Amino acid sequence: MSTPLTYKSAGLDLDLYDEAMDKLPPLMKRTHSSRVIDLTDGFAGLFRLFDHQSGGTPRYRDPVLVSGTDGVGTKLKVATAANRFDTVGIDLVAMCVNDCLCLGAEPLFFLDYLALPKDDPTKIKALVKGVSDGCVEAGAALMGGETAIMPDVYAPGEFDMAGFCVGVVERDRILDGKAIRPGDVLLGIPSSGFHSNGYSLIRKVVERTGLTLDTHVPELGCNVGDALLEPTKIYVRTMRPLLEDDSLRSGIHALAHITGGGLAANIERLLPEGVRVTIDRSTWTPPACFDWLAKLGPVEREEMFRVFNMGIGFVVIADPQHADRIETALASHSVCRIGRVNSGERVVEYQS
Repeated sequence: MSTPLTYKSAGLDLDLYDEAMDKLPPLMKRTHSSRVIDLTDGFAGLFRLFDHQSGGTPRYRDPVLVSGTDGVGTKLKVATAANRFDTVGIDLVAMCVNDCLCLGAEPLFFLDYLALPKDDPTKIKALVKGVSDGCVEAGAALMGGETAIMPDVYAPGEFDMAGFCVGVVERDRILDGKAIRPGDVLLGIPSSGFHSNGYSLIRKVVERTGLTLDTHVPELGCNVGDALLEPTKIYVRTMRPLLEDDSLRSGIHALAHITGGGLAANIERLLPEGVRVTIDRSTWTPPACFDWLAKLGPVEREEMFRVFNMGIGFVVIADPQHADRIETALASHSVCRIGRVNSGERVVEYQS
């Protein structure tokens, strides 16, 4: 007779899975506020839109929920090659909450999805710790998630992760770009590096030149792996003082998260008909990692701007009458004026 089959013989060790899951609750709990309703062993998470512990005063008059989802992309391949898994969870949170932030929303909670070929409690804990760190930085509660073990879908050593954020904004305070007018000023807030876009090109360049992740790069002051795994910047704390100050927020016409497609693609999607944006590339100096990659490839300048954020990770499009005050409020974040809105065809063009 045939030997009886078990789930373990099919590739999933339930005891090891339980061990991995037991490591996660503290990483979730550290992100929770009084708005999270405890629910032991529930099938979903519970979150109060109104915080009754704040004296019963409603937080919102006409709340609109905002949602966003994303992944980390092939930056995960770098994490695997470096055997370092504690930072890509930050990227995951950043890619989602920064998008929701563009509508003026306060991030409320986050859920993640991890998929691996086999249970690995140490790796899972490191990945979720990164997600937890990102949620703490964003002020979002990590409500739960899913860990899927699929040995026939993922090859040994591979994994994937995705996330989902829910935020909230007052209906009459949604920032959707419709307020953009000729004369508006573009204020650029620096990125922390490559963020989480363009890694198929980055990896191709590094592989072709024969560098390893341990190779020290003098002009960067670190090795290749450290440069490539620098986490995506989360802009919630940067923008919160502006969004909570009515006198400053009234001068903000739009916000843009600069991801795949660079400045041009991510700003153009916001523009109403009849306006064009001119970006002056001489107004800032891209971080050294972009110059290093361009020379290493080589990758032409226009292609670099088409793929990467080039050192500007978030953009505020501001009313010119409020631009000085907004710029002052962002002074500690090294903000710079990078362009202007003009009348004309709906397009983003570069100057210099």
